[in-house]
Amino acid sequence: MPTGQSSRSAYERVRRQAVTALARLHKEIHRIESELSLLRKQEEQIGMLTGGVSPRAAASDRASGPRGRIKWRAVLLKVPKRFKASDVRGVRGLDKKRSSEIFAAVSRWIDGGLVKRKERGIYERVG
Repeated sequence: MPTGQSSRSAYERVRRQAVTALARLHKEIHRIESELSLLRKQEEQIGMLTGGVSPRAAASDRASGPRGRIKWRAVLLKVPKRFKASDVRGVRGLDKKRSSEIFAAVSRWIDGGLVKRKERGIYERVG
């Protein structure tokens, strides 16, 4: 059976190893963050040469799926002049939206005077 002294020294040994590993990890994180900061600066400089188009902004536009906000006015411009709710769902990125969300957008368009209801289920953009 181990004595109290030997178990305490084993604990101290493991504790020192953990502190050393943690310090190494902290140094590595700092090195990688510095490298990332340098790369971001380079990206910004190159982006200025290409007209300010940032790959991160372009990637976030593509990946904005269910997490991003929908620009409903832009969606309205993508549907035909006369449309149904299924046409709205056909706009890229809206295929997984609930019907209630799509009809809420159509209702906002109607209230805002952007769309008129022609018949049941058929709408028309104004202007």
